Amino acid sequence: MNITSGTVESAQAGSSNPENATAIPLAPSAAGRVSGKAWKTQKVAMVRTHLPDGVKSKSWADRMQKTQKAKSIKMLEANLKEEKQAEIKRRREITLERKKAAEERRRLEEDKAKMGARKAARLRRKAGRTKKINH
Repeated sequence: MNITSGTVESAQAGSSNPENATAIPLAPSAAGRVSGKAWKTQKVAMVRTHLPDGVKSKSWADRMQKTQKAKSIKMLEANLKEEKQAEIKRRREITLERKKAAEERRRLEEDKAKMGARKAARLRRKAGRTKKINH
């Protein structure tokens, strides 16, 4: 069988009869087969009645504008949060530096008092006074 221009012709050598040649329409596919999904309905535009209002807005540009606005708000919030965290960290560092300085001052005063007590003990020993004499 030869397939040409929508008809099937018999390949018999002696028959060039138009009565023997019958016209069979070709299927939509190239190989003459049908998909088998004729039961499936054609795709149509989606009905947007049950969608939320954010998705069902007027146009794509409006939705994109809304998305951009939300993105910029999130970025601003993130920046503010970051600044707040930086401020908290800065205050914490200042407090730690003050505590370290106060501890250093206290330690130096204790060392100074200790050295003063040692010097006083040295002077007492030099003078010849002891615990027994002082009592």
